[in-house]
Amino acid sequence: MPAKREMTMRQMRQVLRLHASGTSDREIGRTVGAARSTVRDAIKRANAAGLAWPLPEELTDGELERQLFARTGARIGQRRQPEPDWPALARELKRPGVTLTILHEEYLADHPGGYSYSRFCDLFREFERRLSPTMRQHHVAGDKVFVDYSGKKLPIVDPLTGEIRAAEIFVAVLGASNLTYAEASWTQRLPDWCASHARMFEFFGGVPRLVVPDNLKSAVHKPSFYDPEVNRTYGRLAAHYQVGILPARVRKPRDKAKVESGVRFAQGYVLGRLRHHTFFSLAQANAAIREILERLNDAPMRRLGISRRQLFDAVEKPALRPMPAEPYVYAEWRFARVGLDYHIEIDGFFYSVPFTLTGQQVDVRITERTIEAFHRGSRVAAHQRRYGGTAHGTNIEHMPSAHRRYAAWTPARFRSWAASIGPHTEALITAILAARRHPEQGFRTCIGILKRMRAIPKDRVEAVAAKALEIGALNYKSIVSILETGRDKAAPKAPEPPVITHPNLRGPDYFH
Repeated sequence: MPAKREMTMRQMRQVLRLHASGTSDREIGRTVGAARSTVRDAIKRANAAGLAWPLPEELTDGELERQLFARTGARIGQRRQPEPDWPALARELKRPGVTLTILHEEYLADHPGGYSYSRFCDLFREFERRLSPTMRQHHVAGDKVFVDYSGKKLPIVDPLTGEIRAAEIFVAVLGASNLTYAEASWTQRLPDWCASHARMFEFFGGVPRLVVPDNLKSAVHKPSFYDPEVNRTYGRLAAHYQVGILPARVRKPRDKAKVESGVRFAQGYVLGRLRHHTFFSLAQANAAIREILERLNDAPMRRLGISRRQLFDAVEKPALRPMPAEPYVYAEWRFARVGLDYHIEIDGFFYSVPFTLTGQQVDVRITERTIEAFHRGSRVAAHQRRYGGTAHGTNIEHMPSAHRRYAAWTPARFRSWAASIGPHTEALITAILAARRHPEQGFRTCIGILKRMRAIPKDRVEAVAAKALEIGALNYKSIVSILETGRDKAAPKAPEPPVITHPNLRGPDYFH
């Protein structure tokens, strides 16, 4: 078993110096901050190696460590054959449930005279140190995807105005395989953030267990180590894909080292190759990014000897969960207070909810085509989203019974009711509705008149209507007055006799 380094070489030199001066082992331990047994072991190793204070000036810390902690009977740097396939072992270690213990057992099964477990682990760690810092992290297949925006942007030219607009670069890196996804979007705001996630999952063809974002506002409302507050719309996206959100800790770059490395690599690999291209639309830019991503993911990785795509297909893709049956639809969530008219306001338009919720707060789910209201987790209203036309969208089922009866009336219904009495009555109702700026303003007048005439014979009603039309009485009070005074029954005046004309009659002009 290799010796455990419990001291630095600086501490080791101090131990030898104090020991040579006659200081006790206990006092040496207090001075260097080590146990007395550790001090005794250090002195024993120095004696075995023939080292005593003062040490030779040319003796470096590395040489001192080799002399004190070298394996007995083994030359430094010498390795026993056969050598394990370290890149293959690194790939296998990414599979769920695979540990170094299992890999060592399989190694000994093929090579009974191979390395011991401790030496096997030391050599594997040495191999890991030669890899990139990102690859040294142990990410289980299908466990995490790291997402972030690149700090550098991609310029896109407006073909009509020539104005240059900078597009954001969204980057995602799977933990185990390093498969990379990138795309350009106009902003980092919530709609673009969620849409990029949906396209990322489509690109992977599956869903990992966790998404690790940075603490940008579109993802996290309130960063916290213990209980980060995830944006509600972003949380709904996670619920749709059944994926967990694990925001990186603030000012903890190691939490997102994978994506930080991926972002830097994407900036060099993608943006560097696009720097001489001019794009006139976001679609053109994303088409070019997709071509470069194919080259990136198909290129062999140094040390491991295979490409990201091959590692993804072999190790990570089988571990991803399947995509949901229904496609993701972006929906924004808001809080809304129900007004006294049992309507909620969304972007200048009003949508009804059950009148029993007046004054209460509801959750509103807003999509491109629909508006849905939820109260205590249950959907209470659904409307087609309005972008024009009348401001109010009212469902008759949401009204109180009195309002519902009123809402059932229409101009056509009033005319039909009046026509069942007679043509004069229909003409009167039509005239009343036409005299108002809005027909609804004449509904109460029509209801009052028709209800007042219920117990009156139809011929009398027709006479009253005809009289009202004759004198222009188009309100409830005037028509009732005609009925009560009997003006509809008054005999018509006798026609005046015609004027006599004769040559002997002098006209009014005679006197002027």
